[in-house]
Amino acid sequence: MTTAREVLDRCAELDRFTATPPQLERVYLSREHASANAVAGRWMEEAGLRTWQDAAGNQCGRREGSTPGLPALLVGSHLDTVPDAGSYDGMLGVVMAIAVAQRLRDRELPFALEVIGFSDEEGTRFGKALLGSQALAGVWEEDWWDLRDRDGVTLHQAFLDFGLDPRRVGDAARRPDELVGYLEAHIEQGPYLEAEDRSLGYVTTIAGARRFRLSFIGEARHAGGTPYPRRRDALVGASEAIVLIEQRARASECIATVGRIEVQPGAINVIPGRADLSLDLRAATDPERDAMWESLRAEIEESCARRGLRLEVRETHHAPAMPCAPWLQEAVMAGIRSTGDDDPVGLWSRAGHDAMAVGLTTDVGMLFLRCHDGISHHPEEDVRELDVTAGLDALERAVLEVAARIGARA
Repeated sequence: MTTAREVLDRCAELDRFTATPPQLERVYLSREHASANAVAGRWMEEAGLRTWQDAAGNQCGRREGSTPGLPALLVGSHLDTVPDAGSYDGMLGVVMAIAVAQRLRDRELPFALEVIGFSDEEGTRFGKALLGSQALAGVWEEDWWDLRDRDGVTLHQAFLDFGLDPRRVGDAARRPDELVGYLEAHIEQGPYLEAEDRSLGYVTTIAGARRFRLSFIGEARHAGGTPYPRRRDALVGASEAIVLIEQRARASECIATVGRIEVQPGAINVIPGRADLSLDLRAATDPERDAMWESLRAEIEESCARRGLRLEVRETHHAPAMPCAPWLQEAVMAGIRSTGDDDPVGLWSRAGHDAMAVGLTTDVGMLFLRCHDGISHHPEEDVRELDVTAGLDALERAVLEVAARIGARA
């Protein structure tokens, strides 16, 4: 099962494990998660790997290198999805990794080869992304156990229900000396490869993200009886900020998105006294992102002062940018060149990936595959068989390039 057609068929098979048919939704520590792990584990065994599910619910497989016990090159992606998902975000990278492991099953390597299907990259169930890969990186935090899903089930209870022991989550952590690096193949989730008519690209860095809750506090008063000079309309202030955020981001290399707004009291005939909005801010580097935030905050505060509003800010998420290791970028580029593309294109990833967390414990590299119209997190997410064929060949060559570099160091 090592061809692009077979890889795509396996992605379709994983679509069967969904909580909301015909839509695809597979979340952390669910029955669907268990089923996907079981099938992926079976495929790993067919590829000659010894398999296990780690203490955080990640599905793992390993083949020893030339000597038992060598550090491992880790290859994979994630098996969970967002609600109403497409078939390839995460899953394609796992299935491709298994196919490459099968292609190389008789090839002696100077490291162990491990494949991993991470359990929770999206954060759909508990609102906290990268749980599976952060467990592997050894950065699990105790207060995460109190996270709750929409049914009120805590992460701690979900572990128990899944058959995992919360006290042993630390067993999923990998030390730096246990790994030589991590390679992840993933759909681009953007239009840039398609615009350049390229099947593949290599990732230079993964965006660092900060998320905020911005609260605009005004005064709720009668809509008919309050003249405009006396209005302190929180929604108008928030709306002005939203337009400002888009204008500043469009004029920069940053990405800023307001995805949620809540208004109180929410009555037709009452001036909004409070408006809360979310802000997701990303850039290729942390200094770019942070400079954009400081500039935005100053302008929004100035706007609020003019309107008689109070601005409250709460940061809800902070993830540093994760650059891909130059030597792994070179390995991925060599893989792309092996497919006939002599001048590989480098892209910074606007989306977050498990590699961000894995990069806390080992070097990371990423291979992007073109996806139709840049669509992702949507049922119309699609890839072409010819691009998957190129991706498989490039990923296999990248693994062999890593082997050549590791062998030369020995």
